[in-house]
Amino acid sequence: MFFRNTLAITILLAGTAFAASQTVIVTPEQETVIREYVKTNPVVVDRPSNFELVVGAIIPDILKPGELADNTLEGQYQYVVMDGRTVLIEPETRKVVHILD
Repeated sequence: MFFRNTLAITILLAGTAFAASQTVIVTPEQETVIREYVKTNPVVVDRPSNFELVVGAIIPDILKPGELADNTLEGQYQYVVMDGRTVLIEPETRKVVHILD
């Protein structure tokens, strides 16, 4: 019984650590720079009806994100504007990593 509880707690903590490692932290200063860049270089896309816009979602191949070209996050992330929100995307996986409202 002790082993089973210990194993369950270990799995829970490992899952929590994995989820935390997936989190992208964007500072308020970075958000300001990103918002200004996206405002002058918008890549507006329509959200597909079967796509839920949440962190961790994989954007469909039909959507073509723009490249961030600011000094803050240049080359690290791509972006689109979807449903009036700026969405940061990890280029290698096409995973949504941060949503700016």
